[in-house]
Amino acid sequence: MAILGIDLGGTKLAVGVFSEDGKILSKEIIPLGSRAGKDVGFLITNAISKHFKISSIESIGVSVPGISRIKTGTVWAPNIQGWEDYPLMQEIKQVAENIPVIIDSDRACYILGEHWQGAAKQINDAIFLAVGTGIGAGILINGTVLRGAHDIAGAIGWMALDRPFKNKYIGCGCFEYHASGEGITKMAREILNEQKNYSGELKNIEPAKLTSANIFSAYEKNDPVATQVLQQCIEFWGMSVANLVSLFNPEKIIFGGGVFGPAVQFIDAIKTEAAKWAQPISITQVSLVPSALGGDAGIYGAGFLALQNKNHQQSGHV
Repeated sequence: MAILGIDLGGTKLAVGVFSEDGKILSKEIIPLGSRAGKDVGFLITNAISKHFKISSIESIGVSVPGISRIKTGTVWAPNIQGWEDYPLMQEIKQVAENIPVIIDSDRACYILGEHWQGAAKQINDAIFLAVGTGIGAGILINGTVLRGAHDIAGAIGWMALDRPFKNKYIGCGCFEYHASGEGITKMAREILNEQKNYSGELKNIEPAKLTSANIFSAYEKNDPVATQVLQQCIEFWGMSVANLVSLFNPEKIIFGGGVFGPAVQFIDAIKTEAAKWAQPISITQVSLVPSALGGDAGIYGAGFLALQNKNHQQSGHV
């Protein structure tokens, strides 16, 4: 018998079959391409149907990049067109053959994956700080994911870390605007636009084609703009860590997502910055570490969700 973990991202679908002791038995990555709306839903249900034919699946867990509305079974995923209130649970149950199904946000799944088989194993108070295209946090308190009244807890891209408020923060939040993968490129474009005599590593890249990878590469060559941008990111990441530490007193903060990655080199500098702002005892008690699961954190978390859900249903709980 096995469990199925599904991790939907903005660009790809990862599908993994797990044993109950957390071993990954098989994994498949499917690019989303230009799919949107019902085509993405079909990709998921088709993957489920395919695995039913080759494995004895007992439970299904799904990670989604946005908000999973537990009461309605619908999903809000801003990076997938047509997923403002998408009936994903209904579609999965049509093909799931009475198998238990649970859906949760990617940030919740990241910390659950690390708790099951990664850097938060045997730890009940930890936070996964996911920095990719956007920013979010999976928060584990006393062994339970913090979800909030309406399943939106952990949307820390909207953390207010600067003032005054600017209209450009409306779509993504202050923190995300400055220090996400997209934010890194936005900051670089703004600085490059102000510099008239710049002759560094980024000068031959069209601003619209600039990527965070370009910034990290330029940083390694001591480019002044890249250095300025990433130093600013360290300050924002440090302030966010300080706030999370002061609020939740975690044992670990785990850095993941595409930016960490190359930004793992800054973890010590982030803790130094955080120590300026944080509750002084709590900051000495927390460890800042990179993800142990990397890009697989979401799929492991979805698998763990499926396992928990199966066990709850078997014991008579909903």
